[in-house]
Amino acid sequence: MGRFEDKVAVVTGAGAGIGKACALAIAREGGRVVVADIDGSAAIACTAQIASEADRALASATDIADVHAVAALFETAERHFGGVDLLVNNASAMHLTPRDRAILDLDLAVWDQTMATNLRGTLLCCRQAIPRMIARGGGAIVNMSSCQGLSGDTAQTSYAASKAAMNMLSASLATQYGHAQIRCNAVAPGLIMTDRLLAKLDECTQRHLRRHQLLPRVGRPDDVAALVAFLLSDDAAFITGQVVCIDGGMLAHVPTYADGGNSRAARPSGETAEAKASPRC
Repeated sequence: MGRFEDKVAVVTGAGAGIGKACALAIAREGGRVVVADIDGSAAIACTAQIASEADRALASATDIADVHAVAALFETAERHFGGVDLLVNNASAMHLTPRDRAILDLDLAVWDQTMATNLRGTLLCCRQAIPRMIARGGGAIVNMSSCQGLSGDTAQTSYAASKAAMNMLSASLATQYGHAQIRCNAVAPGLIMTDRLLAKLDECTQRHLRRHQLLPRVGRPDDVAALVAFLLSDDAAFITGQVVCIDGGMLAHVPTYADGGNSRAARPSGETAEAKASPRC
């Protein structure tokens, strides 16, 4: 038996990338999954892939910023599968990030829309999931945060603020409902090369970001899904209220790491050659 046999999961933003990888990972271990995404066709495609492997999924076209749509999503999960045991809050307003600039250049509409989806939408999903989890004796929630919620940047002000707030929302939920056997953790990915991100990052930016990782490759959606599956499972039964980074060591080092740190020792030859050949972005 898989770790999620007889469990029902709702995964938002599951039409592609990290969310899709999480939905597939849960289904492969026996879980029944409600695949929610604002892009209904992407949700259906993910469900079809799950059905070809495990036949335990239901698609839902859902805008998590809409309180009524979120209520309908969880009502559908309960009606079709009998309840909710697991929740992955992965949906995020990524389409706004190109317009998410420094504070003085930031369009307040971008701030409001980002918060409406990333933070308020996550809260709405949690409010729907918690009573259903209590009715089934407990559950587990993973909120998809970001390393940008843990450090400052020159842009993406709204996104970073929403993810920092999500970390505290996760701690609050874990504190308030731990007695009801509900665990909540946040996962903070670094550079995870999804198809959508690959389409947005030019080669110069990719090289710049890779230079700051301790591991010699970028992250993959399956890397994050493996961590999420662990945190949802009974293997993590005594872990709650945590923010877990999965960033290849991006935030683990001194700021000058990519330029040699505080040592005169050379970086690995391949990296040094690449750094010398590559323009600084």
